[in-house]
Amino acid sequence: MKIIERPQYMEALLGAKGTPDIKVITGIRRCGKSVLLEALADRFREADPDANIIRINFNLLEFEELTDYRALHRYVEEGYCEGLDNIVMIDEVQTCVGFEKAVNSLHASGRYDIYVTGSNAFLLSSDLATLFRGPPRTYEVEVFPFSLLEFSTYHEIHNPDEALDRYLREGGMPGSYLYPSERARYRYIANVLDVLVLRDVEEKHGVRNKVQLERACDFLMDNIGNISSVSGIVAALDAAGTRVSVATLAQYLGYLCQAFAFYRVRRYDVGGKKYLTSGDKYYLSDHAIRYAKLGTKKLDFGHVYENMVAIELLRRGWEIYVGVLYKKEIDFVAIRRDERVYIQVSDDISRQETFEREVAPLLAIRDAYPKMVIARTKHEAVDYEGIKVVDIARWLMGEGPDVE
Repeated sequence: MKIIERPQYMEALLGAKGTPDIKVITGIRRCGKSVLLEALADRFREADPDANIIRINFNLLEFEELTDYRALHRYVEEGYCEGLDNIVMIDEVQTCVGFEKAVNSLHASGRYDIYVTGSNAFLLSSDLATLFRGPPRTYEVEVFPFSLLEFSTYHEIHNPDEALDRYLREGGMPGSYLYPSERARYRYIANVLDVLVLRDVEEKHGVRNKVQLERACDFLMDNIGNISSVSGIVAALDAAGTRVSVATLAQYLGYLCQAFAFYRVRRYDVGGKKYLTSGDKYYLSDHAIRYAKLGTKKLDFGHVYENMVAIELLRRGWEIYVGVLYKKEIDFVAIRRDERVYIQVSDDISRQETFEREVAPLLAIRDAYPKMVIARTKHEAVDYEGIKVVDIARWLMGEGPDVE
């Protein structure tokens, strides 16, 4: 498989080298965590050829005997070399029963620099504090599927419009790129969701009614970019023949987000500067999952672009919210520390009425934070009454005005 540098994640991990934290690499299944860990090991070897890297990959049969935490702990301790930099790297750590006991003990010894990846449904962000208890702290690096820039680098596509046309259909799951046909690629992507993500969720949480979980997942995929409430989804599923309680559905939505399949985006009252508790949007970690599962029926390209922008903002370290102002909706209020940006996303704004509809909510905002319209313009950025109008392909590629 072709390997590309992913500097955003690599720099974050290299910057944490030698810190007392347990470095935890999270993200949806098959987004490239294992390859990233191997590349990190190569960088450590280049910097220090004498480094003692104890590498355990539970994807490989040779490590099957280490699936008990005592055996894992013993294996690492036997590999320790006095006077050297001892680095422990464990891939798919959840395969080891009671792994947290081994990792906590190794960390407590103070002799190892520890890096782990794991199946997202067993090593969730919300679980880290309880898994690695007490003094051990964790440094989490969340890995996303390939961005448009990474996709174009992998495929050596230099024209941003051509890159976006392909990325729109093929998405960011790098393992799918090995398959020659679209049908085979979508089968691979669907398998990631069905066999890996949903099965992991079912096993971890003891989901008894798998159909309910699958229908909830399908609903979210079919309503990307739409405001949804738990009660509204329950009513929609009931009308389609799947009965589920409000409490159970709320749990399912939480499970799907914890597994990094979806990202929940809350609403934010721009005028009142407060977070709203009702009505959320859900975005897929990779937009191609929708194609793979539901096809292109009733596809709204505007919502697909919105999904791309949402994930790209998260990838760049922004918190995102849906803005509400005088009953108007702003696609994204992006916040990072003391920075804020208001963003509208659209497919085609060539018609004047469409353009005016998109900029109207932004013009109504009275504060001085930057405002942007990101759309499929296929030309360089322009300024309209203080609002930057940016082509989505070029913005995703990191060209022109940015929100960095």
